[in-house]
Amino acid sequence: MLRLAVADLDSPSYFVATAAVELGFFKEEGIDITLDRVFGAADGPERLREGSLHFFGGPAYAATRAFPGWAGAKLLCALAQYSYWFMAVRADLNLRRGDVAALKGLRIASSLAFPVMGLKYLLAQSGIDLERDRVRIVPARPLGADKHAMGRSGVDAILNGAADAYWGNGMRLAIGEKLGVAKLHLDLRRGDGPPGARFYNFAALTATERLVQEQPQIAAGAVRAIVKAQRALQADPSLATPIAERLFPAEEAPLIAGLIARDAPFYDARITAEAVDGLSKFALANGLAAAPLAYERLVASQFSGLWCGEQAE
Repeated sequence: MLRLAVADLDSPSYFVATAAVELGFFKEEGIDITLDRVFGAADGPERLREGSLHFFGGPAYAATRAFPGWAGAKLLCALAQYSYWFMAVRADLNLRRGDVAALKGLRIASSLAFPVMGLKYLLAQSGIDLERDRVRIVPARPLGADKHAMGRSGVDAILNGAADAYWGNGMRLAIGEKLGVAKLHLDLRRGDGPPGARFYNFAALTATERLVQEQPQIAAGAVRAIVKAQRALQADPSLATPIAERLFPAEEAPLIAGLIARDAPFYDARITAEAVDGLSKFALANGLAAAPLAYERLVASQFSGLWCGEQAE
């Protein structure tokens, strides 16, 4: 039995991997697999290295935590294109959408693990100095008992008066909007932020180099399963709702189909040279890599023919 985990179960960008398991597309490829219903960001890369996890759906750079410079890890395909981070601000703030400078003087809630790295880089690239411009980054801690779905991270920080804004995935933004306490300020995927911000990161399916070399048919089947899930969700976003009802907190399940419909145009398994170049620059700037990596070193490009659906049916 193989195992797959995603960094955040409720992230619309990682949901493609979840759906590929839950809708039976891995099974169609002859792969006996189970979805670990955990907060995979906590130890997913480490479990991948140890062999208790076989596929990890999450940030394209996440493996560097357990595989320095990606040595020993491979990106099989993209789950979705471009950076999928959002900045939400308090609904009552009169700020011009997309104005990064408007964040000066605010308290921004963020996970203090990998996401905060992207936040700090975004601010620095936008010419914002945390101390000079009085920007405080505060922890986004969910109040609920379910730590596997982190949808209220940031939202609770605003409700508690601990933050004026928060940085997170699309589900977190949607909950803040639904509650009327937050509104969209930055959407990197759609061009907000400094030049090149949409290329900081992308959602990817990662496996070990060993699996790719020793079980290439399994790796190829995983890519085909992801492509099938992308196509199925694009054709019918409502397929996500029954899955969410099984896996998500009650307040999140009704939101996922709308988020899938919004992000479906970005469900594309290709990993482009431009995406790898942006990821490499981000990794170098943040100490995740010591030197630029060649495309072929990072990406399992032998499966590139499957990304656009060849043999995917």
